[in-house]
Amino acid sequence: MAREVTESVRLVDPALIDRNPENPRLIFREDELLSLQESIASQGILVPLTIYQRGDSYIILDGERRWRCSLKLGLTAVPAIVQSEPDALTNIMMMFAIHKTRSDWDPLPTAMKLEKLESVLAERLGRQPTEQDMAAAASLSRGEVRRYRNISDLPGRYKDRLLIELDRPRPLQVLTVDHVLESVRGAESLQKQDIIDEEEEESLADALVEKFTKQTLKSTVEPRKLPRIARAVKRNELSLAVARIVTLRLINDPKYTVDDAFRDSVERVDFEHNIEQVTSRLSRQIQEHIARSYTLGSQLEGALRQLRDEIDQVLHNASK
Repeated sequence: MAREVTESVRLVDPALIDRNPENPRLIFREDELLSLQESIASQGILVPLTIYQRGDSYIILDGERRWRCSLKLGLTAVPAIVQSEPDALTNIMMMFAIHKTRSDWDPLPTAMKLEKLESVLAERLGRQPTEQDMAAAASLSRGEVRRYRNISDLPGRYKDRLLIELDRPRPLQVLTVDHVLESVRGAESLQKQDIIDEEEEESLADALVEKFTKQTLKSTVEPRKLPRIARAVKRNELSLAVARIVTLRLINDPKYTVDDAFRDSVERVDFEHNIEQVTSRLSRQIQEHIARSYTLGSQLEGALRQLRDEIDQVLHNASK
């Protein structure tokens, strides 16, 4: 039972308290709980929980980690601020508002709870909520809402892998939401340019995610180079054939990276284009030298002979 201590704070038996099913935070890591548990054991709960009463029990609005630790420590009473029970929509909105400043929320569980908020809000409004509606209801920016919606749209197989990853201690986590998002976006950009088909798009995204898991890829910057390959094809700066060759190699070669693919496509074409421009200028200079009937100096002769040997080497390599 609850014993009133002040007008706003009560001491409540944690055994009478339940977690809030609408809490966007789903992951509670053991190492972080142990640290908080040690603090509570030595100093007590310094910040009261925020709860609401439902019958003879209570539901948490804020303080689930403190509540979990109190149960493990066998505490018989915890300080709590008791509020009136909110309706379903207000409950979810309050959960987002209370945790607005929390930086330790994992994006995937938050995105999943935002889906629930969108469903309840749609029922209340009688229409599909706009991005602005969602931002106001969840105490988020429109950019954050957009990001969480993109996460929600990820294929289920990736969400399952990410949830498994979230159960691991932070230092041991390898795959992140951003790794998956960038992999999916990169593969999609190539499919939209018809460099690969939809089945290959899925295979490419899977391959990139696997490369992140095995740390063949380490930076989310790498997949962002795939849209640059797609744009190069669209502008006729890169042939579709070359783009397809490097893309299929990304799918089939576990060691081949996006940096490798970019080097073998866009970078190579840019480099060769620069050589073409230099060669064109040099050709005009040589033609002018011939037209003027200049005597060939020894230094220029040596430079031209060396250039000829290098050109022969390039052409020989190209013919292999």
